[in-house]
Amino acid sequence: MTLDQGLLFAVLVLALAGFVWGRFRYDMVAFAALFAATVLGLVPMDKAFDGFSDAATVSVAAVFIVTRALISSGALDRLARAIGRFSGNPTIHIGALSLVGGAMSAFMNNVAALSIVMPVAIRSSRDVGRSPSLVLMPLAFATVLGGIVTLIGTPPNILLSGIREDFMGAPYAMFDFAPVGLPTAVAGILFMTFVGWRLIPKSRRARNGGTDLFQISDFVTEVRAEEGSSTVGQAIQDIEKKAGEYDVTVIGMVRGDSRLFSGIRYLPLAAGDALVIEGAPDAIAKFVAALKLTQVGTDGGKVPQLTSPDTVVTEVVVTRNSEIIGRTARMVGFARRFGINLLGISRQGKPIRQRLRQVEFRSGDALLLQGDADRIAEAVQEYGLLSIAERPIPKVGRLPASIAVASFASAILLTSVGLLSLPIALGLAALTVVLTGVLPLRDLYESIDWPVIVLLAALIPVGGAIETTGAAQLLADALASLSGSVGPVVLLGIVLVLTMWLSDILNNAATVVIVAPVAFRLAEAIGANPDTYFMAVAIGASCAFLTPIGHQNNTLVMGPGGYAFSDYTRVGLPLEVLIVAVSMPLLLVFWPL
Repeated sequence: MTLDQGLLFAVLVLALAGFVWGRFRYDMVAFAALFAATVLGLVPMDKAFDGFSDAATVSVAAVFIVTRALISSGALDRLARAIGRFSGNPTIHIGALSLVGGAMSAFMNNVAALSIVMPVAIRSSRDVGRSPSLVLMPLAFATVLGGIVTLIGTPPNILLSGIREDFMGAPYAMFDFAPVGLPTAVAGILFMTFVGWRLIPKSRRARNGGTDLFQISDFVTEVRAEEGSSTVGQAIQDIEKKAGEYDVTVIGMVRGDSRLFSGIRYLPLAAGDALVIEGAPDAIAKFVAALKLTQVGTDGGKVPQLTSPDTVVTEVVVTRNSEIIGRTARMVGFARRFGINLLGISRQGKPIRQRLRQVEFRSGDALLLQGDADRIAEAVQEYGLLSIAERPIPKVGRLPASIAVASFASAILLTSVGLLSLPIALGLAALTVVLTGVLPLRDLYESIDWPVIVLLAALIPVGGAIETTGAAQLLADALASLSGSVGPVVLLGIVLVLTMWLSDILNNAATVVIVAPVAFRLAEAIGANPDTYFMAVAIGASCAFLTPIGHQNNTLVMGPGGYAFSDYTRVGLPLEVLIVAVSMPLLLVFWPL
């Protein structure tokens, strides 16, 4: 092992540790790895930022733009809404959701596909009294599986295509992944439809979701100001300050028959008025005693009514890129900045009950927010959250939707027949939806998932260093030494399983950057077809189901579904075994060694 190889392995190990730790966002970890490799001379300084102009990076950015146009035009919402009619039978319901979600994700960003179908899945489940936990994990897995069907289905496929072009002189075509990817995705979706959902623990399947998931009945109550209470005559904002000392939040006021949740901060509290407050039971008891209030409570332990004509209660999920990760509710300032209240947090299927405003948010947390719908939407946009409330279909007419669909379909067609390269075709589609006004110019840059772009741009030069330092050849030679005893087919299986395992704990783009050069050199060393090994990498990188951190879609359903970490292994392990069993013969048939 040379010094450069040793230094590169050290950088990669530290980067992998950073990805697994999750303390820092993955794009920052990748950027730090790029700078470390550059400073150490592993990546030439004049090549350090080549990843930002790489065709893979440009293509992924264009996919984000066109996907946003498809969503904002309402082109896909009607299709998603049609699923509701199939919700009567759980198997048919799961199958319909998974089929639509998987089909969407074959041609658009996986997260976007999930964000379109997930609100429909939750609403349709609750309408028939079914736990959303029953359908969300199958849906998440289906939207991940759909990405392996086409070149643009997932960023790792685009990245792998670029790597193939560097090594072999030509990228993959749009549907080169389909002969193996489509049957594998169909097999996975069928498994989840008929078997997989039954492996979800019964305790999860029994939950109704919604406010039941947060169990807020013991934490939200009404207290009345009687004559003699120190609060009578005080403005609500002054009472809020006092409540904060007890870690209690004032979320509304009841005056006569009216329930007020907004515009009340400067109103004086009168005798007979009631406050709707939220907090731990012991904190509420101390607050009530200190201010001489009377706890009203509710019949049957039900939560007081928390909505009004101008106030809603909705659930959101903390995404991997959210700005609030690592911050507390006090630091974020939901009430201060947007006038909305945090009513509950659910993490890995368990509600957090104590000192809510001091809990640091994590990726995958489900939050229950209350306030004006428009203000909640602003907070969701500002903080990078994902709302799981069903969106109204945009009233923009048929023409914008037709333009968005036609632009995207044209890009796919032009790429498929070889008339235009992928980045050019997608770039033209993005330009079309912006120039025609389908996607407003103000939304252009907001539609791009910049952490993904930075991740790809940072990893591409690092991936090049794996090849130029000889690290890929070193690892390939070590694996090739096994070929005499196990043969190329077994080595292919090792590459597939290793890639799948790495994707369960790492970002899948990072997995491709590390494994693909090694897979190519391994195939070259044993005289096998590199495409066979590349396709194994493609399948393995996009089939991460053992953990909630393997793919962002797994993380996003964790909170709303009320899943524990172990639930993913329980359902995902047999699914991954099935994927290996289905894809291996397909690889040997369509990409023979």
